[in-house]
Amino acid sequence: MSAEVMRALGQLALRLLLSAAGVAGITFVAHKVIAGNPTTVAFAYLLFVLIVASTWGFVEACLSSILATLAFNFFFLPPVGTFTIADPQNWIALFSFLATSLIASRLSDQAKQRARYAVERQQDVERLYTFSRTILLLDSASPLPKQLVRKLTEIFGLSAAVLYDRRSGEIYRAGPSDFEGLHDRLHDTALNGTTFSDPQRNSVITAVRLGSQPIASLGIQGAQMPDSVLQGIATLIAIGLERAKAQDLSHQVEAARQSERLRTTLIDAMAHEFKTPLTSIKAATTSLLADPNQPLASRTELLKIADEESDHLKDLVDNAADMAHLDIAQIDIRSEPSDAGQIVREVIASMRAGIDDRQVAIATQDPLPPVALDRRLVKLAIKQLIDNSLKYSPPDTPIKVQVLKADDGVSLEITNHGPAIPVEEQSRIFERFYRSPSVERQIPGSGLGLSIAHRIARAHHGDLTLTSRPGETTFRMTLPIDHKGKRS
Repeated sequence: MSAEVMRALGQLALRLLLSAAGVAGITFVAHKVIAGNPTTVAFAYLLFVLIVASTWGFVEACLSSILATLAFNFFFLPPVGTFTIADPQNWIALFSFLATSLIASRLSDQAKQRARYAVERQQDVERLYTFSRTILLLDSASPLPKQLVRKLTEIFGLSAAVLYDRRSGEIYRAGPSDFEGLHDRLHDTALNGTTFSDPQRNSVITAVRLGSQPIASLGIQGAQMPDSVLQGIATLIAIGLERAKAQDLSHQVEAARQSERLRTTLIDAMAHEFKTPLTSIKAATTSLLADPNQPLASRTELLKIADEESDHLKDLVDNAADMAHLDIAQIDIRSEPSDAGQIVREVIASMRAGIDDRQVAIATQDPLPPVALDRRLVKLAIKQLIDNSLKYSPPDTPIKVQVLKADDGVSLEITNHGPAIPVEEQSRIFERFYRSPSVERQIPGSGLGLSIAHRIARAHHGDLTLTSRPGETTFRMTLPIDHKGKRS
């Protein structure tokens, strides 16, 4: 016999003992203390039986009725002190009292049960309503089916819940207890729409249907509930699973849309960026072909221009490929001890043709500690930041690049003297494809450069931040001396 059954039997025995004690107490007071008349005593017994019925139940009230009838006969109906009755009318009175007390206790118990049932159904409706609202408020931080079973367990006070999604083949669990040994039942219910219950474990498995077609199975343990409530839960679970499916489809559509937008953006950016080196190369080769016999110094200068612009073109192709890869995949960090100041100087030297006559001042704090970083990626990030500063500041203003010591690393600060970035836009400036509405149609760009730079900084366990006020905007990229892990 289980501990729960033993505890229930013990509580019943205690209530029966208290019921008997109550009848004995009324009898003692009425017989020894106040010497009440039979009618008053009968009403006292009847009131006590009704109180017992409404408080505990019919079994306790039935015992109280029988004991009260015996005590009434023995102590208050003549001849007193025996269970015999001298006046035949007293027999009628005695049995009327017994019948009245039993019927009244039964009616009181039924009313109590109906009230309890109504309260339980109201609680079930409230829980179903809470669960339905919860489904609408679930986020995409974790799988929706997993959130569904966790919320179901919390709201209905279950010891265990398990959901088997037939379409994905995944099983989601929640609750402090285990729902073990029923995997075959879960699969069978999801396939055939059957129902399985185990009274010993207080568990049930039911099908989750979309229309007439089962799409999943739900197992719960630790709470008894009407079939209507269980089916209501299953219906809400089906709605939640369909919402999860719709959300996944939405993400796929958005990913496809973003991929197409990325492809178009990169093509446009490549076409714009490639024009300058291609124009220089074309001009140099056209000049050589038009006059092959021009002086050696002139031919050498033209070949040098073509060679330099070819390297520039190669860098643009590599950068475009890197940007496309970085925007859709994890970032592989191949770090090596590097001089951040030297990297900045190399980036600016490679951008000299695009910088033209703009003044770019470099300031480094010596000595700088060597930093473990991926030189290729950090160069790409710095190039994006400098290019951004060149595009969004007046052509007659300088760009200032500082490399400074920072806590456990170095910081690179790129400052321009363009208009301030509005405060409401600063929190979005590193989002992919985001461009300020005030400049979107005036200055060409992809909205990817700052996003890529931000991802590269984070991949090195550093950060990229922004401060902006009228006439001065500074991007600050911090890089730790060393970082743990190789992927972001």
